Amino acid sequence: HKLSKNMATTKVKPSADKNPKKRRNPSLGPKKDLKKKKKTKKSKALDFDKTVEKTKRKNDQRSESDGDEQPDSQPTSASEQLSYLLNHLESAIGVRVSSLELEPIKDKCVIELSQELDQDVSNLGEHIKMSCGSSWRETLCEGEPIEGKVNPGNPSVLVISSSALRSLELLRGLHSLTKQCPAVKLFSKHLKVEEQVSLLKKRVNIGSGTPSRIKKLIDIEALGLSRLDTIVLDMHADVKGFSLFTLPQVRDEFWDLYKNCFHQRVLEGSLRICLYGPKLSATKLKKKKKQR
Repeated sequence: HKLSKNMATTKVKPSADKNPKKRRNPSLGPKKDLKKKKKTKKSKALDFDKTVEKTKRKNDQRSESDGDEQPDSQPTSASEQLSYLLNHLESAIGVRVSSLELEPIKDKCVIELSQELDQDVSNLGEHIKMSCGSSWRETLCEGEPIEGKVNPGNPSVLVISSSALRSLELLRGLHSLTKQCPAVKLFSKHLKVEEQVSLLKKRVNIGSGTPSRIKKLIDIEALGLSRLDTIVLDMHADVKGFSLFTLPQVRDEFWDLYKNCFHQRVLEGSLRICLYGPKLSATKLKKKKKQR
């Protein structure tokens, strides 16, 4: 009786084997301290310096490889901008414009913007307004179609950029011109083709979008070009340094659109081009041409 009482009051300690955290395969050798060593302030500083140095080396390599493709905030003349455009046209799709084709249009096919205003989002509306001259109000702001003159779905200005987000950003800069006649969003993000076709059944003065969706709407004859006077090409580079002319897939889509829908009209003198944002300086353009 005393023996059974002692056994009942004695607490049995759990075996170490029942604890999965303490089990260890003897073949793994002696047990090591698995706790991570805390980094000191000195080691953290060294790691940070290494990261900065690595990033700097990458940027230097990118600058060396891209060299002449780095944009310049300095204003460039219309003739320099035309050279820049034609260089990209030739390198992208192999189309070379002869001096004979270029002669009648070289002074008017590229819009030279005012140097008094920065080429940023907030000034886009003012730049476009000045490029339209005294008729800017009738061209950009009126909201009713005019039979035989202003047909539905035929914008006067198309703003083309590399992404939907950038297109929206540029539209904010055009807000003052689109109160009576809203601009049409011509990109695929969150917008179905059917919705855009419906919007293009009204008068449209300004459209902003990406090359692929603009091309699609032209192909299905929802977007007309009979009234198109100006294409604004956004030269702004994204956080990775890519722009409309350099972002791989978008670049190909843009030049496909340009070749099939715009190039002949530019040669005929009925369509003007506005390169909006930082571009190559005259010095870099000449250097690039020599290298070619």
